[in-house]
This record gives sequence, C-alpha cells and structure tokens, in this order.
Amino acid sequence: MIQLQPSMQPSAEVKALFDEAFPLAERRPWPRQLQLLADRKLQLVELRKEGAFAGFVFYWWLPSFSFIEYIAIAPAARGGGAGSYVMQLMADKLGAIVLEVEPPDTEQAIRRIHFYERLGYQTFPDVYEQPPHHPGHGPLPLRLMYLHLPTDLTFETIKQTLYKEVYQIT
Repeated sequence: MIQLQPSMQPSAEVKALFDEAFPLAERRPWPRQLQLLADRKLQLVELRKEGAFAGFVFYWWLPSFSFIEYIAIAPAARGGGAGSYVMQLMADKLGAIVLEVEPPDTEQAIRRIHFYERLGYQTFPDVYEQPPHHPGHGPLPLRLMYLHLPTDLTFETIKQTLYKEVYQIT
C-alpha cells in the first residue's frame, strides 16, 4: 500500500521526478517551489510504498477548496491502480479539489482527463489559462477539473482564487 508522508523538505527523488514528469513551461522554478513550502503556502506529501519512494503530490489549502498542483507517480510504482489509490487518499484528505489538465488535444491528455473522470472529476467548459512560470513564456491553455465542489463555487471565483493565491496575480 502507498502511504502519504507530509514533508517540508523535498527529497532528491521528488526533485528528479518533478523535473522528469513536467515540461519546463508547466514547472514552477525549483527555488520558488522551495520558498512556497518554507512559507507553508504550498504543501507536499511524498508517496512511499514499502518504504521506497513512489511519487509526490504538491497541493494548496485554499479558502473554499484545495488545489492539487502537481502529482506524479514514480515509474517503478506505476500500474496496479497506484494513481487512483493516491487520488482517493487525497480526496479523503482534502475534500473539495480543483486541478489543471491539458486540453484534450493529444492522446495522452485525453487519457489523463478520462482517468480523472473515472474518479468522479468533472471539467469546467470555460477557457482557462495558466499564467507563465518563467519570463518570456506565454500563458498555457489548460482546463480546470473539480471534485466535490460546493454548488455555489463558480469557475470565475476559482480562477480568481488560483490567480491570486497560487500565481500571485491581482
């Protein structure tokens, strides 16, 4: 079984998988990631399976929902429902969840969206742009998916909360 271990200091394995799993345009610069952890704005759980590194989840506790910003399962731990199990553990821990996904333009993006849909997530139909993490990069067109949101929480409110709290855009 995979266990969630809260961490304030990411292991070298977290950093390596972070760099491997996410393209540069989607990755916050690592020093900034560490600063957000130190400031206790960003949360990290390392995933362990029989003591071995199995992945990580970076997430935010926000006023009306939690935002899973990055999740990655280590190659050796993939398969057998590991991702579904971790997402269920996170749903139990966090309640209302929002996450970003690529638009359904590639086979991999479609598979990822279907994975989340099988877990009960729904997709907002609205256009969403992730602000750039790096100077000179443009915004990324993404979609927002959600689970267990209060019915009065709108797409616009969620977007503005993410822009303000996660991306520091006012």
